[in-house]
Amino acid sequence: EPVAKYGTLDVTFDYDSQEQKLLVTVTAVTDIPTYSRTGGSSWQVHLVLLPIKKQRAKTTVQRGPCPVFTETFKFNHVESEMIGNYAVRFRLYSVRRVKKERIVGEKIFYLTKLNLQGKMSVPVILEPSYSLSGCDSQMSMSEVSCSESTSSCQSLVHGSAPEILIGLLYNATTGRLSAEVIKGSHFKNLAANRPPNTYVKLTLLNSMGQEMSKCKTSIRRGQPNPVYKETFVFQVALFQLSDVTLILSVYNKRSMKRKEMIGWISLGLNSSGEDELNHWTEMKESKGQQVCRWHTLLES
Repeated sequence: EPVAKYGTLDVTFDYDSQEQKLLVTVTAVTDIPTYSRTGGSSWQVHLVLLPIKKQRAKTTVQRGPCPVFTETFKFNHVESEMIGNYAVRFRLYSVRRVKKERIVGEKIFYLTKLNLQGKMSVPVILEPSYSLSGCDSQMSMSEVSCSESTSSCQSLVHGSAPEILIGLLYNATTGRLSAEVIKGSHFKNLAANRPPNTYVKLTLLNSMGQEMSKCKTSIRRGQPNPVYKETFVFQVALFQLSDVTLILSVYNKRSMKRKEMIGWISLGLNSSGEDELNHWTEMKESKGQQVCRWHTLLES
């Protein structure tokens, strides 16, 4: 099987353990997919230091099939004794005038591979990006491989079961649980042959099944794959976190008073499935980083 090309970056790492700084030089990109596949002939590389994501950089935009950048970026406070915990995520974007920039490929390069002193030049071979808009800037380290999240990429490509992309984040210091409703896919209008008008309702229950809080997104009209990008914050103390259940229900609003449920999932104490329970567990272990996952909706 020929390997699909998503771009290869020519990168030089230069690490200074005394100054605790990392210099990353992006020289050029080769093996870019053909023009028709990406729809662009202008290119830009974005870099971010993981896992904190506070330090970011991007190259200038360069044109042509083999763009040359030769730009150096500095990342500070990279402690040598902690080097194994750091990684640099590279993303190649095709930049178009009319539409938004589009991600072509990405790679997370773990700094465990670095020489702790001196320069090191490596080809960084990009892979297809599985992040979907919304989680794009807040992927957790666990989201590196698509295969870990069984339903997500498979059914996006093959199936037609309705799915929802949710981002969860918990801040133990403030006791704030943030749930971002990012987007849906394959939402259907059961009664009519046209795309549905949908919204998502979020309900937080305590261990006794009593309602603690509820809220809902605004309505997205006539969209089978709606993008919501709405975040809701619930106050949940750390000791309560294992005892609450968050239910997300997707409704199709048909007329003034009628609505029908497209499907639902629950996360937390009474999770509706293993994927949902795993997502909740990952959120608790991710120390304030957002964790995004696709979930297949259960029929009402």
